[in-house]
Amino acid sequence: MARAVTNNRKIVNTLIAWFFGLLIFFPILWTILTSFKTEAQAIADPPVFLFFNWTLENYAVVQERSDYLRFLWNSIAIAGGSTLVGVIIGVPAAWSMAFVPSKRTKDILMWMLSTKMLPAVGVLYPIYLLFIQAGLLDTKTGLILVVMLCNLPIIVWMLYTYFKEIPSEILEAARMDGATLKEEILYVLTPMAIPGIASTVLLNFILAWNEAFWTLNLTAAKAAPLTAFIASYSSPEGLFYAKLSAASTMAIAPILILGWFSQKQLVRGLTFGAVK
Repeated sequence: MARAVTNNRKIVNTLIAWFFGLLIFFPILWTILTSFKTEAQAIADPPVFLFFNWTLENYAVVQERSDYLRFLWNSIAIAGGSTLVGVIIGVPAAWSMAFVPSKRTKDILMWMLSTKMLPAVGVLYPIYLLFIQAGLLDTKTGLILVVMLCNLPIIVWMLYTYFKEIPSEILEAARMDGATLKEEILYVLTPMAIPGIASTVLLNFILAWNEAFWTLNLTAAKAAPLTAFIASYSSPEGLFYAKLSAASTMAIAPILILGWFSQKQLVRGLTFGAVK
């Protein structure tokens, strides 16, 4: 029997949720507002919130100084490529763990997740040397590879949890009807797990888009994504807050728009199988 919730409790819970939601969103809002200020207004004390002389000068300077579209394309290629390759590898791996498990399956999953807890800087030096030897330094191919490997444990774990919710009897029936392994995965398993796969793709695209450590350390100019685009506006002489905010807004705008329009699919996928 469901617990009754009073209207006052609903109002309080709603206000608390809005408070924390606005608190989390405030830094993004402040960055967007600062991008329309002059440098003097950006460092004014006390800070100016809404009542200032709005200007597009910072965006013009950023666009004149940097080739934004090149950085944007690199980010799209790296995030999209690493997510695509990760899903291609993750679907068969998750299928084998979900439907053909061994006594070491859970240990392998925990080991894969434990690698996410290791500090990335600990393996920077060997990976940097490997990239130099392989000719992958400052290339989109190299970044796609390393970002995919960073996110692969999350991809496999998420797909594994989704696949576990699919009755194995359906796959057995497909095999009895003569389906091959390829047909079983492509035409039976994948369509039933579309919500889970979609949320996995969206989440890992966002994680790859926001990846800063490897994209800053393994690139110089050719394959530099939007993280390097933002970092280029931090100078030894000091931070130009208005221009830095404009560059940051241009970098986060695409992923904010993507997240806004795909939030329903993302929530649906993340709650897939959670309610019986």
